[in-house]
Amino acid sequence: MTTLLVIAKEPLPGRVKTRLTPPFSAAQAAGLARAALGDTLDAVGACPARRRVLVLDGRPGPWLPAGFTVVPQCAGTLDERLAAAFAAVAGPALLIGMDTPQVTPELLAPALAPGAWEAYDAWFGPATDGGFWALGLAAPDPALLRGVPMSVPETGAVQYERLRAAGLRVGLLPELRDVDTAEDARLVAAEAPTGRFAALHGELTARPGAAVGG
Repeated sequence: MTTLLVIAKEPLPGRVKTRLTPPFSAAQAAGLARAALGDTLDAVGACPARRRVLVLDGRPGPWLPAGFTVVPQCAGTLDERLAAAFAAVAGPALLIGMDTPQVTPELLAPALAPGAWEAYDAWFGPATDGGFWALGLAAPDPALLRGVPMSVPETGAVQYERLRAAGLRVGLLPELRDVDTAEDARLVAAEAPTGRFAALHGELTARPGAAVGG
């Protein structure tokens, strides 16, 4: 079976989702990040997996459900941190972030189905901003990530070509939108209206001055 990796930051004000401020306060942005992380961990927890690993920058809190092993993120640029996350596991692994609270077990299913790694050596989930929200490797190789420019419009294209240049057969997952801006948050909340993220987003946008609770 596949190891599922979630790479995330501890949802603390001023450290996460800073591009949501304004219109949201730092505390509200952190609340939205916590809700997004909770939805993501719920989805991963409902998937079949050999292990579920949270690769965390910070400390775990009461938002962490049972069934996850927590390992600290290494220092360095994002490509180095992603590479280290893959280096820490053996066998097939699928990594996602905390920026897609609309993710579901059904969206991840193609990369986790029996035979998924017989047809493909890698899985790639493109993001609408030009990045990627999911990356799976049958044989985790940190060299496939190191040096890929991150958080730029061509990130996804460069990463995808890196996989192809290595001779890997790449399966594609659906394109998803990362939550980076307030407009992203609005669209994602509308796309997945039953989750924690959508519920909190609705509360905050209905009462813009409300404090983030919980």
